[in-house]
Amino acid sequence: MDNLGVVFLSEMVGTALLVLLGCGVVANVALTRNKGFNGGFLMVTIGWGLAVYAGVIVAYNSGAQLNPAVTLGLVASGATEFGPGVPVNALSVLTYIGAQMLGALLGAFFVWLAYKQHFDEEPSQASKLGVFSTGPAIRSYGWNLVTEIIGTFVLVFVVVAFGGGRQGESAGLASLGALPVALLVIVIGASLGGPTGYAINPARDLGPRIAHFLLPIKGKGSSDWAYSWVPVLGPVIGGVLAGWASVFLLPILA
Repeated sequence: MDNLGVVFLSEMVGTALLVLLGCGVVANVALTRNKGFNGGFLMVTIGWGLAVYAGVIVAYNSGAQLNPAVTLGLVASGATEFGPGVPVNALSVLTYIGAQMLGALLGAFFVWLAYKQHFDEEPSQASKLGVFSTGPAIRSYGWNLVTEIIGTFVLVFVVVAFGGGRQGESAGLASLGALPVALLVIVIGASLGGPTGYAINPARDLGPRIAHFLLPIKGKGSSDWAYSWVPVLGPVIGGVLAGWASVFLLPILA
């Protein structure tokens, strides 16, 4: 298998595991018949952080970007390689993002399988959708967008900093090591996650939202497409801004 084939498989499996465990903890907390029901936002935040930990471990061969915002942020930072033998170009960017999207869809599908009976017995359409995708505590598209931009900026700026600054020598979340990136995701969720549920990852939100739309979930209701652009555009803007900022700020801070 060539380098891009390895990258695609690594990113797909890593993102699938991330979404399976991340959306899985939301299902455990949100669906009423579960043992973890009403476990609270902190349980969700810790669960998502450890889901990222697992995804990073599995996807180390590709650098564990697991997030289009990270991929685009590395491009904006001036990275010339995503990893050994993987130059930054249109094909490699599409390979990473395509694998991340497919992995997110697969992860969401397996969450549905794991909680199938609980989805069938859950009366709340909002809780069912909340397992798959994020939504705002107060719906205000402009301010929701700002929140996602800020949260993703923090994620990508720290990733680029750990990866060698503006040169972008390292390939993604794996450059931090699995535990530091898990802690980074937890602190972003605990500090900035309240207004929107902190997607900070277009694939993490859009892939499962598409799965919610396609899967035969009993009484599922709307997939809330009116909001769906916010957790896609916000992280993309935040990631690119972080990449650009790293070019100027990280050499000064180093």
